[in-house]
Amino acid sequence: MRRHAGVILIVLVALNLRPAVVAVGPLLRQIQDDLGLSDVAAGALTTLPVLFFGAFGLIAPFLRRNLRGEVLLVASMGLLVLGLLAREIPAEATLFGGALLAGIAISIGNIAVPAIIKRDHPQAITTVTAVYTVAITVGAAVSSAVVVPMEHALHSGWRLPLTLLAVPAAVAGLAWLPRLRGSAAATPRPDGGSPQVWRSALAWQVTGFMGLQSLLAYVTSGWLPTICQDRGLSEAAGGYALGLTSLLQAAGAFLVPVLERRLRDQRPLVVLAGLLCMAGYSGLVWAPVGTIWLWIVVLGLGQGVGFATALSFIGLRASDAHVTGQLSGMAQGVGYLIAALGPLAVGAVHDATHSWNAPTVLVLAISVAMLVPGLGAGRKRTIGEERISLEERATV
Repeated sequence: MRRHAGVILIVLVALNLRPAVVAVGPLLRQIQDDLGLSDVAAGALTTLPVLFFGAFGLIAPFLRRNLRGEVLLVASMGLLVLGLLAREIPAEATLFGGALLAGIAISIGNIAVPAIIKRDHPQAITTVTAVYTVAITVGAAVSSAVVVPMEHALHSGWRLPLTLLAVPAAVAGLAWLPRLRGSAAATPRPDGGSPQVWRSALAWQVTGFMGLQSLLAYVTSGWLPTICQDRGLSEAAGGYALGLTSLLQAAGAFLVPVLERRLRDQRPLVVLAGLLCMAGYSGLVWAPVGTIWLWIVVLGLGQGVGFATALSFIGLRASDAHVTGQLSGMAQGVGYLIAALGPLAVGAVHDATHSWNAPTVLVLAISVAMLVPGLGAGRKRTIGEERISLEERATV
């Protein structure tokens, strides 16, 4: 019973790890008009939190003590509530400050959850990670879909729907409070502040796969509606296409534990994710426009498989919960920095060529490159075993 309660608590947090960012998109034009923001400033409002999605992972190695996962999640939800409430203050500075706080809060949650899954659900890492992934995706899809209808129903401006997102974040934080009792707030770092994962080839493979699959996902969220419109779909249809990919990512994530039970390791999942993404992007741009919805389905499934597999690697490739925390920080800290480059690079290539052909070739090349770290990360081994193997080889 306690195990199921733990999964529910993870889901409550996961539902809050994207709405603060994605819900801005449908209201962005109103925000821009209301505050007189430039296109650059409006773009920064949505990309600023993403740049900080892995920030805590880069800071954590320098902390003198390891903070407990429960402490981190309560802190994450508390910061998220503050960031969302800041949007109610009618000032441009608080809007961007709130976005920054939200990004940091989400970063802490991103890093803490995989370590908790490894510690509390060691025999069901892939399954619980898939549930966590689906909850993230559903939270993103639902929040982006309801903010505009909520605005109309409440007869309010854009601020109130975004502020109300603080309610589920507060609920999640309060739900985790009882888990703090009897838990030490921090423990001494056994590695002296120099985590072994940063010296591990396997950890870098996990990080590379996390970064490249996230890059492809952010290219999709940033440019899919525009590509659809350029191919002749309406603006509304472009928005529906993006929502559909989000829902299908949830379906793709559910496929991972089902398929993983039948596999010796996760390398086939890496190949499946790569092939589906390549087919989806190719069909989206080059196939007859009448088939475009088929390729959107393929792309969504591929990205769901890739995301769930990447998050599963964090628990599967670490030897214990402590190393999982280190690997989570490294993979997401570096990975989201890599991911943030994707939409910028695709946009720059499109501006230079005035066509989607060259950007698509770039995305396909990244999809192929993703297989290299992914196939290494997909082998059945752990970072601790990797280190022991190297030491044994050195003594021969």
